[in-house]
Amino acid sequence: MSTSEELKNVVREKYAIIAGQTKEQNESSCCGISGCCGTVDYAVFSEAYEKHEGYVSEADLGLGCGIPTEFAKINPGDTVLDLGSGAGNDCFVARAIVGEKGKVLGVDFTDQMIAKARANAEKLGFNNVEFRHGDIEQLPVGGNSIDVVISNCVLNLVPDKAKAFGEIFRVLKPGGHFSVSDIVLSGELPEQIKGAAEMYAGCVSGAIRKETYIKLLEDAGFINIRIEKERAIVIPEEILLSYCSKEELEKFSDKGKGIFSITVYGEKHKSACCTPGSGCC
Repeated sequence: MSTSEELKNVVREKYAIIAGQTKEQNESSCCGISGCCGTVDYAVFSEAYEKHEGYVSEADLGLGCGIPTEFAKINPGDTVLDLGSGAGNDCFVARAIVGEKGKVLGVDFTDQMIAKARANAEKLGFNNVEFRHGDIEQLPVGGNSIDVVISNCVLNLVPDKAKAFGEIFRVLKPGGHFSVSDIVLSGELPEQIKGAAEMYAGCVSGAIRKETYIKLLEDAGFINIRIEKERAIVIPEEILLSYCSKEELEKFSDKGKGIFSITVYGEKHKSACCTPGSGCC
């Protein structure tokens, strides 16, 4: 994998297949595709949504690594944007909070996921939930139009994270905020894992160091950034050993190094607009 577009195609093709499967199929396979083993089991990332108002089982493919709505401070009447909305799981949970006077918009670049999400919304009779096809690095959303941005285990799949964070800043209203769950690293992944396309699509090798992730958010212009939740992700050793030696794995696992799920919150200043340095204010 040498270009951003190649990486995007890998992810797009993988999630197109996943869109046709159930949550049980995704969690029982090793790489998110039934009958395929040797990479990531999504069950090690996902958290249980069943007790959350608005939960729709048909929209839950078990692909998240947190529950970003828990810390999103969504209010009734808000306009919420979900990045990488999949089959609509987080959108429907957000809708239960914004109510009939609010709006929820989901963006995804996989046609099959958009179709599945729209079918779910139509079945439920929701007229204030919309799903758009689009790239997170160039969102099909107007500037200064969103109250809250959420995302669940998606942004680490985006090749240009600085551009993605810049887009989040652009679309948020002044005083708006985000809550995203994602995968980050403490320490560096062995090169063999970094270069493995299937591991990338499985939310591992696209991850960056936690401090780098936070710095990119700061550079995008966000303030009051804080990690609301963090937990270690334990991937079976036999899977990782398919990509690196035992010595490399031991070195990576030593002294607090590892793979973590975080839910991070941040705000756009009330006096801010557009993108820092754009001169549009």
